[in-house]
Amino acid sequence: MKTFNVLWLQSGGCGGCSMSLLNAEAPDLYRSLRQNQIELLWHPSLSEASNEEFLALLERIENGDIRLDALCLEGSVMMGPNGSGRFHLLSGTRQPMFKVLEKLSAKARYTVAIGSCAAFGGITMAGNNPGEATGLQYHGAQTGGLLGTDWRSDGGLPVVNIAGCPTHPNWVIETLGQLALGDLNRPQLDSLHRPRSYTDHLVHHGCPRNEFYEFKASAVQASDQGCMMEHMGCLGTQARADCNTRLWNGEGSCLRGGYACVNCTAPEFEEPGHCFTETPKIAGIPVGLPTDMPKAWFVALASLSKAATPKRLKVNAVSDQIRISPGQHDTEDQA
Repeated sequence: MKTFNVLWLQSGGCGGCSMSLLNAEAPDLYRSLRQNQIELLWHPSLSEASNEEFLALLERIENGDIRLDALCLEGSVMMGPNGSGRFHLLSGTRQPMFKVLEKLSAKARYTVAIGSCAAFGGITMAGNNPGEATGLQYHGAQTGGLLGTDWRSDGGLPVVNIAGCPTHPNWVIETLGQLALGDLNRPQLDSLHRPRSYTDHLVHHGCPRNEFYEFKASAVQASDQGCMMEHMGCLGTQARADCNTRLWNGEGSCLRGGYACVNCTAPEFEEPGHCFTETPKIAGIPVGLPTDMPKAWFVALASLSKAATPKRLKVNAVSDQIRISPGQHDTEDQA
């Protein structure tokens, strides 16, 4: 099997996806790359090549002397000011990075957006977007971005959007491995061109607070253990990702750390129109209901669930620790 050559570039972002990637374990990043026959031609944080060597590498790719199987971009494409791209020039040149990305995308067999910034614009395009940030093939929830709606790579795929803020290391490694094997096709991408290997799941799946959710025993402040959907802004029942079944470092996720899910794998998550830790409501009903449940059914089930909530869950939901254990029949708090 020949090596699968990957070039990783960064633009308008924080580098968090690279930081997450370095935390890959069992196997670690470098072992994963070797197992998948992936050759990392260059990465801004991991490569030792000088700027001159890097520019020579780009020239050889553009000339066709080196095969480029996957171009990976981390961070938003910076188009400003006024479409000039001068907010991000490629170091050592006077070329706007977006021009370099256009040329390399035409050479690469596949183009991959690493993280929600590269996929949709992400946090970098929030607010008035003075940097004119955009994604590779999306601008927020709308198709277009740098490469345009109808763009397809030489391998026949749109930009593969490994969305997340940050991405899970295994989402990246798994997707690159599928591409290396020629095992990722259009039906394996969802409607936003994200790999279905992780977006066929909901963050809600495997949530450690699911028992509280079932009985609508809700948290009312950040330290509480109850479900955070009703009051605390959690979007886990809508977010497409496997965060609570494929954990970070074997044990972590936002919800396990006490933070509400903000649906960071979706376009425009960065501007929900309200505080991330608040749930907007209409007539007392949360706006962010589960995506595939009719509102009337949810309201009816919620009413029944709340009526049947065990006292154990009612007490524990608004506590910062377990007060009543399962099977405990008395009502005294545990120390």
